[in-house]
Amino acid sequence: MRSLFLFTASALVLAGCNSADTSDNQVGANAISANSASEMADRGVMADPVATPTDASGYLAKASAGDMFEIESSQALLEKSKDAKLRDFAQMMVKAHQQSTAKVKAAAAEAKLTVASPSLAPDQQMMLDEIEAASADAIDAVYIKNQRIAHNAALALHEGYASTGDTPALKKTAAQIVPVVKEHIAHLEKLPGK
Repeated sequence: MRSLFLFTASALVLAGCNSADTSDNQVGANAISANSASEMADRGVMADPVATPTDASGYLAKASAGDMFEIESSQALLEKSKDAKLRDFAQMMVKAHQQSTAKVKAAAAEAKLTVASPSLAPDQQMMLDEIEAASADAIDAVYIKNQRIAHNAALALHEGYASTGDTPALKKTAAQIVPVVKEHIAHLEKLPGK
């Protein structure tokens, strides 16, 4: 049952990163704070485009896992947080990542590819566990920290695949997801706990 939920959640997360607002936001990899980059390196999450998969199956696995993390971590926050702005952000993440999941699945279907059930990477599972274990008083800060890490990794994934991917339909979708992820990063920078 949990794996079905996770699959559905990751599908939802991918969709969320592709929300209707695709304004050209100038926030990008250069906007990653030194702390976020350091945290990413500490957790083994690298924004190095060389590490970005160029094959469709690798991209689909990472994109699905990223969406799953976004949905599940946001749902965990919604169970405990009282902060209205953060709750609004978490609800936006669930919706946006559901939408991006749907877009990636549609692109995979167009390319006649099968999307496997998502599975969180060890670093994603560690961050989700940290969020789920956080007290109501601590969850906001833990969630924001891990959202920054996850979104910076997502930006590197989608930018990298859009540039060097091997499947045109997925490259196009990855390129469409990039401005949405940048928008989320900009939104995160405005939240408390920066």
